[in-house]
Amino acid sequence: MFKLEARPEPSRVWTYASPLLALLITVIIGTLMFIALGKDPLKGLEMFFWQPIHNAYSLGELMVKATPLLIIALGLALCFRSNVWNIGAEGQYIIGAIFAGGVALLADAHTSRWIVLPILLAGVLGGMLWASLTALLRDRFHANEILVSLMLVYVAVQVLSYLVGGPWKDPMGFNFPQTKTFEAVTRIPRLFDGSRVSIGVLLALASVAGLWVFLFRTRAGFALQVGGLAPAAARYAGFSSRKALWLALLLSGGAAGLAGALEVAGPIGQLTIYVPAGYGFAAIIVAYVGRLHPVGMVFSAILMSMFYIGGEMAQSRLGLTKSLTGVFQGLLLFSLLACDTLVNYRLKWQKTGAR
Repeated sequence: MFKLEARPEPSRVWTYASPLLALLITVIIGTLMFIALGKDPLKGLEMFFWQPIHNAYSLGELMVKATPLLIIALGLALCFRSNVWNIGAEGQYIIGAIFAGGVALLADAHTSRWIVLPILLAGVLGGMLWASLTALLRDRFHANEILVSLMLVYVAVQVLSYLVGGPWKDPMGFNFPQTKTFEAVTRIPRLFDGSRVSIGVLLALASVAGLWVFLFRTRAGFALQVGGLAPAAARYAGFSSRKALWLALLLSGGAAGLAGALEVAGPIGQLTIYVPAGYGFAAIIVAYVGRLHPVGMVFSAILMSMFYIGGEMAQSRLGLTKSLTGVFQGLLLFSLLACDTLVNYRLKWQKTGAR
């Protein structure tokens, strides 16, 4: 029989091989799932792993989905590395979208194109404000940031529902809970004609470089990580745990708010009750599959975007439920958690009855 034996030190090989094995397990279970549903497994896997990348238009849509996931995941990675468990990025994303949408609604056809900058800044400010509530309650009252940040997601959803169904509701919108479509001058500039890919992609890539420099080349980034790995050592070195808490949550909330602003002033073009797309929760998986490393999260964000697009295609072309997206995301996360056991443990064969 096999048993788990502790390694003397974590395996560097399995640190990087574990996500690949988790993806393989996800594919195998997904294949069995398609068979059980009476669908051609090759067609099903094609929806998730080939259709999202098979031509230029599909690649553009892939980048549209990957941009908010990557930006939010970068902020979450900063929190997780500092041992601050921000599970409420979805709420910060929604509030960022609301702040950005509020600025966009002030524009008219004669407004300068430069309003795009205040829209993005408003989104960042909204996300930071919402994250600051979690930081305040954790700092002053020792509230659990996991519960607080998660509960604030549902508050944010209700705030959005109130605004789009009340004071911001489009009077010409046939009673749908949505604002009017934003003016063209408020829309995020696109990189290519005929594509929905915006400058948000460039902002995401710049954020990747910025986070790498912050984490691995600055004293503040070093202090955050030391505080997460060894709080006692951080205090001995003179690093402030309070400062780390506030910095991590504000930067993470700002990143989620920026993603929300890019979405409502980009592909969506208005505020609706469908702004919450689960990006804040999916970004948690993106962060961990990417090993909390800026470069690794680029690839995991692309993979997660393939699941989003694949779920939509499986719904329209195979008649399956769109919830398959969540199924594949969950399979990947649980497979990763299982495979990560091999980082600190090795499988060893032991004869039955041996001591």
